[in-house]
Amino acid sequence: MRPHLPRFLLLAILAAPGYGSEDELWKTARANGTRADEIFSRTRKMLHGWLSYADRETLLLPDRLPGLIRGKPNVESVYTPHNSGADNYPYLILTAFFTDPALYRGRMMDMLRNEIRFTNAAGSIPGNLDFKTRKLGPPSFFGAGEYAKDGLVSVTELLGRTPWFHRMADMTADFLARAPVETRFGNLPDDGAELNGDVLQTLARLIPMTADPRFLRWAEEIGDAYVQEILPANGYLPGYRWDFRKQSDAGHTRFRDHGNEVIVGLVLQHALETDMGRERGKTWLPVIRRMLDRVLESANPDGMLYNEVANRDLAPRNDRLSDNWGYVYAAVYAFYQVTGDTKYRDAVRRVLSNLPKYRDYDWESGSMDGYADSIESALYLVAREPVPEALDWIESEMKTLVAYQRPDGTIERWYGDGNWNRTLLLYAMMKTQGCYLKDWAPGVELGAVRDGERLLVSVHSPKAWSGRVVFDYARHRRVLNLTKNYARLNEWPEWHTVDENTLYTVRDATTGKEGIRLGSELIEGIDVAVPAGTDKRMIVSPVRRAR
Repeated sequence: MRPHLPRFLLLAILAAPGYGSEDELWKTARANGTRADEIFSRTRKMLHGWLSYADRETLLLPDRLPGLIRGKPNVESVYTPHNSGADNYPYLILTAFFTDPALYRGRMMDMLRNEIRFTNAAGSIPGNLDFKTRKLGPPSFFGAGEYAKDGLVSVTELLGRTPWFHRMADMTADFLARAPVETRFGNLPDDGAELNGDVLQTLARLIPMTADPRFLRWAEEIGDAYVQEILPANGYLPGYRWDFRKQSDAGHTRFRDHGNEVIVGLVLQHALETDMGRERGKTWLPVIRRMLDRVLESANPDGMLYNEVANRDLAPRNDRLSDNWGYVYAAVYAFYQVTGDTKYRDAVRRVLSNLPKYRDYDWESGSMDGYADSIESALYLVAREPVPEALDWIESEMKTLVAYQRPDGTIERWYGDGNWNRTLLLYAMMKTQGCYLKDWAPGVELGAVRDGERLLVSVHSPKAWSGRVVFDYARHRRVLNLTKNYARLNEWPEWHTVDENTLYTVRDATTGKEGIRLGSELIEGIDVAVPAGTDKRMIVSPVRRAR
């Protein structure tokens, strides 16, 4: 009889290459498929629940719905790019991509057309739209920055150069031309850490994707303002809102939303500067290092970050912890990827190993959004460092997050419901190891598990089903043109990828029949037929040539 093992230790053993019998691996793959199917079904229900409240003329969604559970109940009829556009619409696009391709090609594109038609207020800069009065508000730079960083970046990270990518690129270029804050470094997006960080994170994608010198120049101007002026004056923390005339700040730094964005953006831009061999890769290095060291010094004994700390002495403003801890730790890990300094990797592993202490922690006063952001935080990091305690914690917290869904599919009936969908989709992709079904239908279960270089893929359906299984690839390199897969906010982790020009054996685990496919063929998808009530089991492994 096998001795009882703690769940986190069992997960660690199962994750180890070559563990146990193949039968046990297949059971894990099948269980992953069952869970992934549940997640896709739930996100699709949320998608259609929200679409039923769309404005009839524009098809755009209000920020909030009648019967709102959280937030302000008096703004149900307003669309804003920084809320509905940034946090809800993009994850409905991705949900439709996975679960309703006709809706993805139709209604989601209609929404983009109308978003451009009805909300562009100055060039490509959007404004708020009041559905009752049909009045469009003034151009919102904050709306442009949030819509790009939290919305269009995420769509582009997964789907590549879609129409949403072009919306992001042109909107950012128009923002650059209208940047309102004059400084000795150039015109910046804002005087605050949030919007400057939003823009930096967007530019960190656009620079390698477009090679547009305007984007590089703007990113360097924003970065220089922080590296040369703001960080040294603030005890090497970015602060909250910097007065360039008085050269003073509010005196504190936020490590949660509305403040941590610039930490993430600065580290990503520094990674680009280093990879491009530019001088700032060297000159920014000690300042970025000192910033991250101060962040780590501010953490509690488990490595968790407080919502806000004083710049001067790192004293927390209260005892509340940031649900966005992993956004900042992704920057810490990216700095390790740039420098090779294991101190920063160790810091990430430490906070992951302590997650069981925060089971059922109330991140945001009862809201699902705190669970969604904290689980999202962990998913970015365990894709690189599969710490067993963190994997176990994700499973327990996902049960809590999923249970927030209401019978009509909505969650808390505000734009943050999109964050719920986002985290569920991130979790589902872990269960499929980045694979997905081109022709998914409710009840069709795709799950996968890695065994060394092999990927074991299980497809089960209660009814006869045929379609294609699509495999993931190195999107960071092929889509974003990054030299390394830097940990970063709003990415979609690459759990298992195939290389386009590598040959792979695809073996039917039941019949033993084998075929050879190029990775590029696997990325396009391979045809699979599943008889009713049965499992289709495939083992995919790279072909090794004899020497």
